[in-house]
Amino acid sequence: MASSLNSAASLRLFASSSSSSSSAAARLSLRSTSLSFSSSLKSLAFSTLSRHKRGSAVSVSSTGGFSSVASPKCAASDPDQLKSAREDIKELLKSKFCHPILVRLGWHDAGTYNKNIEEWPRRGGANGSLRFEVELKHAANAGLVNALNLLQHIKDKYSGVTYADLFQLASATAIEEAGGPKIPMKYGRVDVSGPNECPEEGRLPAAGPPSPADHLREVFYRMGLNDKEIVALSGAHTLGRSRPDRSGWGKPETKYTKDGPGAPGGQSWTVQWLKFNNSYFKDIKAKRDEDLLVLPTDAVLFEDPSFKVYAEKYAEDQETFFKDYAEAHAKLSNLGAKFNPPED
Repeated sequence: MASSLNSAASLRLFASSSSSSSSAAARLSLRSTSLSFSSSLKSLAFSTLSRHKRGSAVSVSSTGGFSSVASPKCAASDPDQLKSAREDIKELLKSKFCHPILVRLGWHDAGTYNKNIEEWPRRGGANGSLRFEVELKHAANAGLVNALNLLQHIKDKYSGVTYADLFQLASATAIEEAGGPKIPMKYGRVDVSGPNECPEEGRLPAAGPPSPADHLREVFYRMGLNDKEIVALSGAHTLGRSRPDRSGWGKPETKYTKDGPGAPGGQSWTVQWLKFNNSYFKDIKAKRDEDLLVLPTDAVLFEDPSFKVYAEKYAEDQETFFKDYAEAHAKLSNLGAKFNPPED
């Protein structure tokens, strides 16, 4: 475990894996508020702030691990604590090189959303359910217990921040600190209260389905996303590595990953796999480097006629990619979320 926490963890956003994960959950001390602001937090534009009221808490186990005990129902997060939590996340990124796995954590919490189900939290989405063991054991979430362990001390320190908000804050901050665009985030997501409210397994995409284009559309259309957003979000694979022991994909190591940073190994999609840019699209299009990973769901972006329009554009124009990515990431981070107070 120690080596995992010191590694630049592998990333396959929304990909299946055969591994199972350790237990998760945590202590939760809650406050109610509503807020809206850019994840850069350089300027805050909070709307209709409610008074903060501390709630009951669930303790972390004496071993320091996570438990699957239900947490009390929570309200929105404290804006001052969110600002401080973001600064702590930035320091964590500098020391652990964990940008990829934090992006994946936020995506996998939000990516269970089903637009055809109205009821919260049965519809899935960004609700903090990924902290529970039952969901961590889903094949697509292999290794994400490491992300929870990385963030738990921040959650303990800022008990007025919900898990749902913390996961999305960490994901957006990781993108920005890796050189990516500023994400127009908002906060105030309510957490689910227990593991019985986790979504069923099977809502996240696989890496190598028989028909990659059909599979991507089936999964992402269910979330309410379109072809442009599918391609833009795929560009986040400019970050991270795939480890065969987790996902079943990629090489054990390459010339780009054998020396880390962090624990060595895995296969990256790009040469500079901790830098967010449009190289993912350039490298897939070129197909010149056998040490770079190209999954079936990556290759199809330049094979499917509709996907190809956007993939070609992003390979040529990083500014357009950044704009479209920021919008798609923000939309994804809000999927299925219940905000307190409710959105207009």
